[in-house]
Amino acid sequence: MAGRQQVGLVGLAVMGENLALNIASKGFSLAVFNRTGTKTDAFLQGRAAGKKIVGAHTPQELCNAVETPRRILLMVKSGAPVDEVIAQLRPHLQQGDLLIDGGNSFFQDTERRAADLAVSGLLYIGTGVSGGEEGALKGPCIMPGGSPEAYALVKNVLEKIAAQVDGPCCTYIGPRGAGHYVKMVHNGIEYGIMQCIAETYDILRTVLRLKAAEMSVTFGKWNAAELGGYLVEITAACLAKMDPDTGKPLVDLILDKAGQKGTGKWTSQNALDLGVAVPTIDMAVEGRILSAFKDERVAASKILKGPKPPRLPANRTQFIRACRDALYLAVISCYAQGMALMREASKEYGYGLDPAEIARIWKGGCIIRSKLLDPIAAAYKRKPQLPNLLVDRKFASVIAARARAARKVICEALKAGVPVLGLASALGYIDSYRTARLPQNLTQAQRDCFGAHTYGRTDRDGIFHTQWTE
Repeated sequence: MAGRQQVGLVGLAVMGENLALNIASKGFSLAVFNRTGTKTDAFLQGRAAGKKIVGAHTPQELCNAVETPRRILLMVKSGAPVDEVIAQLRPHLQQGDLLIDGGNSFFQDTERRAADLAVSGLLYIGTGVSGGEEGALKGPCIMPGGSPEAYALVKNVLEKIAAQVDGPCCTYIGPRGAGHYVKMVHNGIEYGIMQCIAETYDILRTVLRLKAAEMSVTFGKWNAAELGGYLVEITAACLAKMDPDTGKPLVDLILDKAGQKGTGKWTSQNALDLGVAVPTIDMAVEGRILSAFKDERVAASKILKGPKPPRLPANRTQFIRACRDALYLAVISCYAQGMALMREASKEYGYGLDPAEIARIWKGGCIIRSKLLDPIAAAYKRKPQLPNLLVDRKFASVIAARARAARKVICEALKAGVPVLGLASALGYIDSYRTARLPQNLTQAQRDCFGAHTYGRTDRDGIFHTQWTE
C-alpha cells in the first residue's frame, strides 16, 4: 500500500536500534515504535536521521504505518513484556499479519503464543538472533521457527540482514518453537565454552603465573590457529585491555561475579526433562551460580585452606600447548553435548532439525562461531543421523590425540586447587560416552536393594528382583 512501510519494529534498546538500522541499510523501509516516545524521537533525530525509517507513538499508529500483510519484529525483553506487546498490537492486526519475536524467549512460550495467535489467523515466528550489538547492526546469525507460510513472508528480509558466510547465516529451522529452541541450545553451548575458557585462563594465571598481557598473546595465537572463534578472539582482546585510571589490566579489576539471563539454565532444565546429558553446560551454569556467592567465598577462603602454590611446570611451552589441547577438546565436547540435545529434542517435539544446516548458519554472526563449525557441518552431512559428534571418525581421531594433554592439565589444576568444573566435566562426558560398562550396575543394585526397583542382567533376558539383605 502506498505510503506504508515494509517492516515494523517494536523496541528500541541497543539490539532493536541496530537491527532497525541493519534492515534499513538493506533497502527496506521501516516503522519503529518504543513504549517511551522520547526514545523513538531521539532515535529518529539521531542514528536514524536521513534513513528510510519513520516513527510511531502508539501500537495502533505502528500497525497503520506498515503495509499488509504486516511484518512486525518484536525486540523486547523475554517473558511478560512480549505478551504485553502482543496484546497491545493484536486489536490492530488482521488475518495473515505476522509477528516475529526476535528476543531470547523460552521456546515453550513461543509455542503457546503461536497457537494462541493462530486462532485469530495471525502468523507468528520465534527467531533466535545471535551476534550481540555488532551482529545486529552488521549481520547476525538468525534462527527462525514457525510455519513455512510465515517464514515465506519474511524470508527476504531475514536472509538479507543476516551475516553472509557460505550463504546467509539464516535458514528455516522448523515449526513452532524450533527457532527459539535452537537459540536456547546455542546459548547453552556458549555458556559451556565460556566456562572452559575462563578455567583455562585461571590455570595459566595460577599454575604458570602468566600476566594478562602474556595470556592475551597466547589466546591470540590460539585464535589464529585451530581454536579460532569469536569467544577466543574476544578473550585475547579482554586480556589486553588496560584500565585508563590505574594502568592495570582491566580484567584484573573486574569483580568475579558472572551474571546470567536464564538461557543456560533453560538448556540444563530441558536436557533433564529429555534425559540428555549436558554436563559441561550444567557446570557452566553452576559456575556462574557459585560466583554470585562472593562474600561467602571470601569468608570460606579464610577457613578452607587449599594446596600451596604449585611449582612451575618444567617445560612452560609444552604446558601451554597442553592447555590449548585441553581447551580444544572441551570446546568439541560442548558442541557435542548441544548437538546431542537438539537431536533428541527434534524427535520429541517434531522439529525436524537439520544439524548440518544449523552448524552452517552458526559460522557467521553468532557468538559461538568458530573454525570447528566447518568440520561439524561436514560430519552431519556425511551421516545426518550421527548419534553423537564424538563418534564421527574425524572427531574421534582429534579426541584421541588431545585426551592425554587434557588429563595432564586437569591433574595439574586439581593439584593446584584450581576449580575446573567445565574442563573436567567435558573430559568426563567423553570418558563416560566411550565406556562400554559404567558403574551404574552398582547403582541399580542399590536401587533394587532399598526400593525393589528391579534390574536387568547381562547374561539373560528378563526383569529381576533380589532380596539383598536379611
